[in-house]
Amino acid sequence: MSLWSRITAALESLRAGEPLSAVFDRLRAPPERSVAFTIGVIALGAKLAKADGTVTRDEVAVFRSVFTIPAAEERNAARIFDLARQDVAGFDAYARKIAGLFPAGDPVLRDLLEGLFHVAMADGRFHPAEEAYLRQVAEAFGLGERCFRVMIGRFVPGSEPDPYDMLELAPDADLDAARAAYRRLVRESHPDALRARGVPEEAVKLAEARLKSLNRAWEEVRERAAA
Repeated sequence: MSLWSRITAALESLRAGEPLSAVFDRLRAPPERSVAFTIGVIALGAKLAKADGTVTRDEVAVFRSVFTIPAAEERNAARIFDLARQDVAGFDAYARKIAGLFPAGDPVLRDLLEGLFHVAMADGRFHPAEEAYLRQVAEAFGLGERCFRVMIGRFVPGSEPDPYDMLELAPDADLDAARAAYRRLVRESHPDALRARGVPEEAVKLAEARLKSLNRAWEEVRERAAA
């Protein structure tokens, strides 16, 4: 039974009335942890696409670009997405269950929030309903206001992330502190490190764009220090 077939079966169990907690508990042990994570991500992505009232082709295309789907499983994946996008209800329960799959503060949760921002911005605008949705997901993930500001700055046109926020620094932090923070965050976000910790491949892809943002933030902090 393929990964996507197992996900389809699990979502159909949910629709038949099986509690979300029971489905996730059944799927979270290795190697099924990847299945539970992927179910949650698909549900959050599909329900986010529905948050502004309309699921667009651009949103579906962006979701597919973040999560690689084997050609043989595209029909199963589409069925899963369609099941989840029927309404927005219950997204917060999926967010809490995903958070429960990882240790508190795990950077994978931040990477996942970034992926959801990608979906939200697929149509080129940031709807208030999408902002409210993502803010609740961030809260369920245990991510702070600073993290949410960074996402707004990175993804919403007309906004720019503060490099000190990006590096989780106080505004008056010196260059040595900035260098140490940058190196720590790069280590946490590097795909090789994520794979070594057994993080699902779906989440590893989301970390790659964040590394580029960390590099830009570090360069800006260095330039300010040299000015």
